[in-house]
Amino acid sequence: MKKPQVRHWLTRLGELAAHPAAFGVIAVYAVAWLIFSPATFGWSAIASLAIWFMTLLITRTEHRDTQAIQAKLDELLRTHGEARNELTAIDEKEVEEITAHREKERENDALSTEKRAK
Repeated sequence: MKKPQVRHWLTRLGELAAHPAAFGVIAVYAVAWLIFSPATFGWSAIASLAIWFMTLLITRTEHRDTQAIQAKLDELLRTHGEARNELTAIDEKEVEEITAHREKERENDALSTEKRAK
């Protein structure tokens, strides 16, 4: 499997973890645990399920916040006349591509600042 495919699937897995159905998966897992191994379903099992539930809750909240910020930024880019249109779709790229883009922009900003200082 190629690296971009792995990155894509990891990103997709993260998106799926933020989906409401992920909570259903935890519930099904808990029921299956109770059915197939009730003797091991004690306080440690409850703690494990609580940790998974809280992890999904935090992931979902972060995903919601990120999507809200992205929507606001997209709107600002659409309404600002000097903004470049390619930035409105940057959220569809892989994390490494976004990081590379940001580093390139920082370098360009540094060069521009140096030129203005001279």
